[in-house]
Amino acid sequence: MVKKPRKSGKATGDENKNEKRIAENRKARRNFEVMDTLECGIALVGSEVKSLRNGKVSLDEAYGRVRDNEVWLIGCDIAEYAQANVMNHDPRRARKLLLHRREIRKFAARAYERGLTLVPLKMYFKDGRAKVLMGIGRGRKLYDKREKLKKETVNRDIARAMRNRNR
Repeated sequence: MVKKPRKSGKATGDENKNEKRIAENRKARRNFEVMDTLECGIALVGSEVKSLRNGKVSLDEAYGRVRDNEVWLIGCDIAEYAQANVMNHDPRRARKLLLHRREIRKFAARAYERGLTLVPLKMYFKDGRAKVLMGIGRGRKLYDKREKLKKETVNRDIARAMRNRNR
């Protein structure tokens, strides 16, 4: 008799089975209207990878920037790995994102448009490699955030009422 592997945790529709989430920038979708997303690789040193495997990363203040036809992740805080000693890394250094030239031209060139920003949405391991999901977003004003919150509340109340009605 063959045992079937048990599912662990709650899985959403967009998650891949060979994907292990490290960090998510939850404020990004609230503060930015995300128009397009792209999965990027990231160039890391050994102690950074060890720190990522421990989940010691913050994407809260991070953003993407294009310099010399390369895309860089700036402001991402990957904590120092305690066992690395002398060979440790700088926690807030700029990290190069790995994209094809055509992706850089197409995706990152849009970041030059007025009011658009490259924002990291989440970081994860996929097939043993660290990946960053970058999004192009337009910053939301305070009244936009309030309007979105009201709309979500109304939709939640309607869904709750419909659920109770069917019982």
